[in-house]
Amino acid sequence: MISPPTTADRFSRHVSAWLSDPRPDEDALVAALLAGSRGDEAPAALFYQGDDDLLLVSRRREELSAGLRFVVPDADLVEKVVDKAAFQELAADMDLPVPRGQVLDLDRSTLDERLGFPLLVKPLRRERSWDAATPAKAALVHDRRELAALVERLTAAHSRVIVQEPVPGPETCIESYHVYVDASGGTAAEFTGRKLRTYPQALGHSTAVMTTRAPDVTELGRAVVARLDLHGVAKLDFKRDPDGRLWLLEVNPRFNLWHHVGAAAGVNIPAVVWADLLELPRPARATARPGVAWCRVERDRLAAREEGMSLWSWLRWVARCETTSPLDLSDPMPLIAGKVLAPTHRALRRFLRTHPDR
Repeated sequence: MISPPTTADRFSRHVSAWLSDPRPDEDALVAALLAGSRGDEAPAALFYQGDDDLLLVSRRREELSAGLRFVVPDADLVEKVVDKAAFQELAADMDLPVPRGQVLDLDRSTLDERLGFPLLVKPLRRERSWDAATPAKAALVHDRRELAALVERLTAAHSRVIVQEPVPGPETCIESYHVYVDASGGTAAEFTGRKLRTYPQALGHSTAVMTTRAPDVTELGRAVVARLDLHGVAKLDFKRDPDGRLWLLEVNPRFNLWHHVGAAAGVNIPAVVWADLLELPRPARATARPGVAWCRVERDRLAAREEGMSLWSWLRWVARCETTSPLDLSDPMPLIAGKVLAPTHRALRRFLRTHPDR
């Protein structure tokens, strides 16, 4: 595992070795990955999370393939789905069912007259500077005055944003299609799911999710994947409007938190990828059980309280939840480390800021 030192997951009993992430020195990271692979008797498989990880693997695929085995989509497609401006253009060219939107240059663009308020404003990529400006993944503005105020806050760190007409409905209307398409173009594993809670409640990050059995999500997901000619792993997010129509929000071709709950439901996408990479027999093909849930405990309590759920009701729900993070009694060290590492790191940073001569 490669991660920052403060990542609590590195203390998991499932992690046999850990290296500190040397980024922004990407050359050092590539060298560390290849050096680690040379010490393995069996071929080394590479799994990645996060857009930065995806871009690194995609852009340095030729070097990394010398010692590592991995799946990743075509390089041009990766660049286009990670950058929301490029994805907006790609979706228009391929007639994908995305909400109408516009790339807005903050210093000179004028708003497309076809777009009507309210509007969602999103960063081209998720960044810390965006998180500092707004706690949600996107901001909803109701008129030009609110848009101008948001642009003023963002201009120092962002040159462009996406403005998009929102799909009506709460975050629980967001459903997803998860897939692994193998090298031959066959669908090796797939399942569907939907959000249960986010924090903040509007436009927030997922705190609780659940597997589903949604044939129309599967059908549309397969169609989009085929149109993109996507190979590898991917999560496609859709939002169902009040009329039942599904709108494509984004495509994320990387491993993610959903793969944990998918495995608990019977479809272990990383295990199928692992088998293919190491030329082993695949796990038996299965259909995911609907209703299998996951939650990030400490954030989900905030989300449940925000939607008016009592503590007792929420505790009963968590007790029935098949997968949780970081609360896992069979693997307690990430939780313990998280309670120590993050506060210690924050305290050290505060001390260094107030005592720069130390």
